[in-house]
Amino acid sequence: MGLGSTAKKIQTLADRAEQLYVKLKEVHERVLSVEGTVEDTQERVGELEDTLEHQRVVIEAIAEEQGLDVDAVVAEAAIEDADDGTTASETGVETASDDGDEMDASDHAGDGAGEPADGAGEPADGADDAPAAASDGDASDA
Repeated sequence: MGLGSTAKKIQTLADRAEQLYVKLKEVHERVLSVEGTVEDTQERVGELEDTLEHQRVVIEAIAEEQGLDVDAVVAEAAIEDADDGTTASETGVETASDDGDEMDASDHAGDGAGEPADGAGEPADGADDAPAAASDGDASDA
């Protein structure tokens, strides 16, 4: 009877070891999959960072061309974020637009669509109407 009981215990131990080995293989495969995903994600993040930097340079050039102070606009956005959704008018911070109107994403959502790449387009909020109107009139007469 002692031998049968020992054999049964050994078989139970072998079965558990086999189950553990199968689970260990599954975990190993998951780890390899996660490593691959992490590598892919790192590559995509690098590409996005490069794209973001390129867009930042373009936006800063456009802002400079339009006479906007990029640092002031960024500071204003940071203040608005810190105030959890309060607008610049509520905080008393002036915006970068010349006419004093508050600028937000909706003011410029369509900017650049169908406009020449040289920046000859008109801002959506109508800022700098007089100089832009003069240049637009010259361009349409030509």
